[in-house]
Amino acid sequence: MAKETVKKSTNEGSGLIEKYMNVKITFIEEALGTENPNPDIHKKFIASKAPDAASIEEEIEALGVDEVAQAATTIFPKDENGNPFMWDYQIKGFFKDAAKALKKASRTESSKITAYKQVIDKMIFPAPRKIPIDLNGGKMGSCQRPLRGQTPKGETISLASSETVPAGSTATFKVGLVDKKHEKWIKELLEYGQFGGTLQWRNSGKGRFTVEYLD
Repeated sequence: MAKETVKKSTNEGSGLIEKYMNVKITFIEEALGTENPNPDIHKKFIASKAPDAASIEEEIEALGVDEVAQAATTIFPKDENGNPFMWDYQIKGFFKDAAKALKKASRTESSKITAYKQVIDKMIFPAPRKIPIDLNGGKMGSCQRPLRGQTPKGETISLASSETVPAGSTATFKVGLVDKKHEKWIKELLEYGQFGGTLQWRNSGKGRFTVEYLD
């Protein structure tokens, strides 16, 4: 089988990135979409969800809102061929969650990193911006679950629904390191994916994945 490659990033070769890691993740649990299909709602809150996004309009255009009937459903953005993808900043978000958890264990690389959020924001760069998700013959589905909340009138229960990609789906991308000394740390964070998961409802185990390094 030919070795898998990742499309070259536009900033590769600039000299600022000392090391590129070629990464392939395979979801071992279904992963849930995170974006609201209503373009007005999404536009209103995108700044808080993705403060480092390069273009609000780019994200809204990728939602494909006409294909979604219920505004309460969270979905995956789609490319021009209708295939789902993740945004690069969602990988950064996973790194931050994993680092926060692993920092509590003194034997980890994460415990040695001070100001880990700043390091991830300024020194770690997943690519490409749109990271394709290969369903590998599977089909997208949906996941419904109850959400409980407290209001002045008491507890309320509502139904949340999310578009899903199935277990066995894969995503291949690069992680650019300004300083290659962070490679061992990033591998630790990626290995945490089999326990912590990513994207929507990850605390329940959704979006857990295994990782391969294609270098």
